[in-house]
Amino acid sequence: MENLHDISELKRLSIAERILIVEELWDSIADEQEKLELTDAQRDELDRRLADYHSSPDDGYSWDEVKRIIRERK
Repeated sequence: MENLHDISELKRLSIAERILIVEELWDSIADEQEKLELTDAQRDELDRRLADYHSSPDDGYSWDEVKRIIRERK
């Protein structure tokens, strides 16, 4: 984070140019995502959720049902 002062330079770019930079940054993160380590708490939570799903795979809602419920709230 040594070049934080350069952020003001980035803000001078057009929106399209800034979006391209963000996309390139995101792609670079995605390329290295295997380097991100889960904490024990995150791993435990994912394991718990997976176990819940396997024990009751029909619980919950489909994406179409979720969209319908949200639209009906309006």
